Amino acid sequence: MTEPTAEFLAAPSLAGLPHGFFTRRGGVSTGRYASLNCSLSGTDDPGAVQENRARAMRAIGTEPASLSGLYQVHGTAVAVVEAPIPHESRPRADGAVTNRPGVTLGIITADCGPVLFADARAGVVGACHAGWRGALAGVLEATIDAMEGLGARRSGIAAALGPCIRQPSYEVGADLREALLAADPAGERFLAPGAREGHWQFDMAGLILARLRAAGVAAEALPEDTLPDEGRFFSHRRRTLEGGGPIGHQLSAIALPG
Repeated sequence: MTEPTAEFLAAPSLAGLPHGFFTRRGGVSTGRYASLNCSLSGTDDPGAVQENRARAMRAIGTEPASLSGLYQVHGTAVAVVEAPIPHESRPRADGAVTNRPGVTLGIITADCGPVLFADARAGVVGACHAGWRGALAGVLEATIDAMEGLGARRSGIAAALGPCIRQPSYEVGADLREALLAADPAGERFLAPGAREGHWQFDMAGLILARLRAAGVAAEALPEDTLPDEGRFFSHRRRTLEGGGPIGHQLSAIALPG
């Protein structure tokens, strides 16, 4: 029997490169983790997670052993990856870059923004995990800087934002609004009135795209909203609204050909 294919979405700007923004479909995990949970940090069966990650690599045509992940901390550190990173040696970082074929860069998300980067001509790719904290702190720009350090040209970099929580689903309070405006005095443009007094609908995807474009790279976003689409995506906000419990995570990954 043929195994189900790990489902993923591709970005037009990254065509020709092995990459994918994976959904939660096509794995072996069960229960709240069903089915393509790719997070190493939860309480899912480790064997199931490793099988899910291997299926994801096979789906985009890379080797399972090439997948190199991070211990994500909502910061701005970027790892330069010269060889595949063993799961137990993941660096504390939220971005990764490489110019080595045979390395697949992986990011884990469940509402935050997964961003994949490539300068195909220079042979440099990158990936980063951009929640609102990381985006405001500069993880996107730090990833671009690290790619330039490997020979990429800013004008040649394409960036794609994958499925994340979108503005209609992302109600925030005064604390996030204050942090946004402190970091970006023009940040009000990413807020719309909320349904409740003292709350706003936050356009995190708009913030990420604006920062990418201000940094001088071409940027696109896939339109999917992780919160309402329970059949395809895990979501931290959905889990919170439902009262907690276990949660899985999507994988997004990119590699150089060869």
